[in-house]
Amino acid sequence: MDNKEIFHTPQAHSTPFPIGLEISRAEGLFIYDKAGKAYYDLVSGLAVTNIGHRHPKVIEAIKKQLDIHLHVMPYGEFIQTPQLELAKKLNEILPANLTTSYFVNSGAEAVEGALKLAKRYTGRQEIIACHKSYHGSTHGALSVSGNPVKQSAFKPLLPDVHFIEFNDLAELNKITTKTACVIIETVQGDAGVRIPDLCYLQKLREKCTETGTLLILDEIQTGFGRTGSFFAFEQYGITPDILVIAKALGGGMPIGAFVSSKKIMDCLTHNPMLGHITTFGGHPVNCAAAIANIKVIQEENLIVDVHEKGALMNQLLSHSLVKEIRQIGLMLAIDLENEEITKQVVEGCMEKGIIAFWFLSCPASFRLAPPLTITLEEIETVCGVICKVFDGVKS
Repeated sequence: MDNKEIFHTPQAHSTPFPIGLEISRAEGLFIYDKAGKAYYDLVSGLAVTNIGHRHPKVIEAIKKQLDIHLHVMPYGEFIQTPQLELAKKLNEILPANLTTSYFVNSGAEAVEGALKLAKRYTGRQEIIACHKSYHGSTHGALSVSGNPVKQSAFKPLLPDVHFIEFNDLAELNKITTKTACVIIETVQGDAGVRIPDLCYLQKLREKCTETGTLLILDEIQTGFGRTGSFFAFEQYGITPDILVIAKALGGGMPIGAFVSSKKIMDCLTHNPMLGHITTFGGHPVNCAAAIANIKVIQEENLIVDVHEKGALMNQLLSHSLVKEIRQIGLMLAIDLENEEITKQVVEGCMEKGIIAFWFLSCPASFRLAPPLTITLEEIETVCGVICKVFDGVKS
């Protein structure tokens, strides 16, 4: 049985139509298939490899930790240097109210922890989320994801979850003193890169403060330089009560976190004790990789020209086939006429050695989110190829 047969039989899938590209290796901006063909990874493994694949500093940190220890005890019991150092590193780049990090294995698990924390701290039950949002596929995360099609087969989900329209000021009046938390993506990702108005997030912050509601910002896709700042909320002059991060945190390794103040986070330590627990959360190897990842972003000044690079992509992808481009930093959604044309473009890009991808809640669009390390020259090259794909589309 060859790898493709194994892939289609013993290994489970999330879709009937997986891409099925067999990978031999990855390096920097490129992924290579078994035949040696190079593909520009223009989605960064879906917002994961912001510093590129297998950055030497990350690989070095992983190898060093492998020679010290791996898992030793479920999270939070033993003092482990990689966890401590990562928590300190996050404190360097986060606002003063976000002092205490709880490390988990993924973004969805971080969302689960954040929701529990908000309910525990406020003593309230109601949760407000946004239509067309995406926060993960575990039970609680799915409950606050505004995609009824994805939810329908798994009901009943969490009770007392209510949805509002993203970027609609009038809808903020639905937040009351009964609301435990509002969970929102700073920029909606899988809805097709929906960028909120400055006043919207500021009024949301004010409403949450006024009602004693905790504001959870999901920066799983937008964090670590993707939008042109370490975190997208920095561009809006607000801070959350709880921050959810993952994806690009680990430099290619699986790690997530929810971050809050010590006062709020300490609620998980009592009544009941072990209010949230994870066996492999904060794995020392993954924490070591995350520390190296943050240092690379800082030391190589990878954020400084993200806006310039994103603007160039926006400019170069102008084409008669394109209806609209929504872009913040190196996070882009390209709207086309319909889902069929989008499918043609994504498949055409793959044939020409470019990995693009679609959105869960925006089927007539495709996404681009290349590593922050991409050069201006590489942007010109890949955008030229994509425009040639546009030229060949059959409507």
